[in-house]
Amino acid sequence: MSNVKLYINNSSTDSPLGTPGVDWVEVDNINDTFIFSNGGLGVTDGDDTPTDEELNRAAVQLSESVAIEPEHYFLLDYSDDELKELFLAGNKNKRYVFCASFDGATATEPQLEAWDNASMNSFVNPCLGGGFASLSWYKAISTNLSLPGSPWGSTTTLAGNGISHYLLLNNGSGALSIATNLYFNFRIIIPAGYIIPAVHTPVLAIVFTTN
Repeated sequence: MSNVKLYINNSSTDSPLGTPGVDWVEVDNINDTFIFSNGGLGVTDGDDTPTDEELNRAAVQLSESVAIEPEHYFLLDYSDDELKELFLAGNKNKRYVFCASFDGATATEPQLEAWDNASMNSFVNPCLGGGFASLSWYKAISTNLSLPGSPWGSTTTLAGNGISHYLLLNNGSGALSIATNLYFNFRIIIPAGYIIPAVHTPVLAIVFTTN
């Protein structure tokens, strides 16, 4: 039976998990959350949990005419009460950003999915395309074998578990036969014309089966 741990790279060094001097942080999948923001006072790397006022002040500015991407990607580390920035996440040609670390074999290939809730039974949130998976703002790319490229090359749009809307974390090579670290990058692209301020709280899930 295999277990998985998710780590984020809280440094500016594009090197794999276990590299000396590179701050990889384990994600608590019960208590930690991700925050996507333009950043600012109270919403920077190392700050404590931001207030609603600070989050609103640092919110992504929407546009009628152009697609927008958040400038900063953070993990809100519950145990440390601290924002930890993923400096390499988003529209960057970086490889070692997120790491799904498996301690053994799996029966199916692990895949990254995005849903409205932990029950994983809908994707009607506007950020997941409002029920139309191809319109999701959430994008991901496997970086096990190479850099994603600039601009990104083969990007997967995340919403639900329909064909082409989940990311195969092992590059489509199937189940894992041994303990393995799988790497990916993630970005958000908010389409032009979406100008309704809102708080979106979808769930990212790594899904697989074991023997």
